[in-house]
Amino acid sequence: MGICRSNDLRLRVTAAVAAGSSRRKAAERFGVSVSSAIRWSARSANEGSPAPRKQGRPAGKGPLAAHLDYLIAVVEAVPDITMPELAARLQSERGVLAANASLSKLLCRAGFTYKKTADGVGVRTR
Repeated sequence: MGICRSNDLRLRVTAAVAAGSSRRKAAERFGVSVSSAIRWSARSANEGSPAPRKQGRPAGKGPLAAHLDYLIAVVEAVPDITMPELAARLQSERGVLAANASLSKLLCRAGFTYKKTADGVGVRTR
């Protein structure tokens, strides 16, 4: 796996190429690979910046995204439902396996929080 290079280094390499230096000479001068200098220069020309692109899955595109409305309806109907109970209900009614942590993250992104009450029973609120 490659090394993540700083944006400052990327900018200096692309500035050297823009100033007339060849990509190979700029790569040698700054101690990076030739292919990196070529990619950074091309990205700078096409996108306006040699900064790295975002990594990972785009938000809202996971396997549980299609079931978000169903999960919100279940939590609003039963606010004190636990994540294992919610996962079991999702599997029995929709046939979808989901980890408790994934469900919790999804509900947190949807605006739900878990509040403890004085009697020790928690309730999910929005």
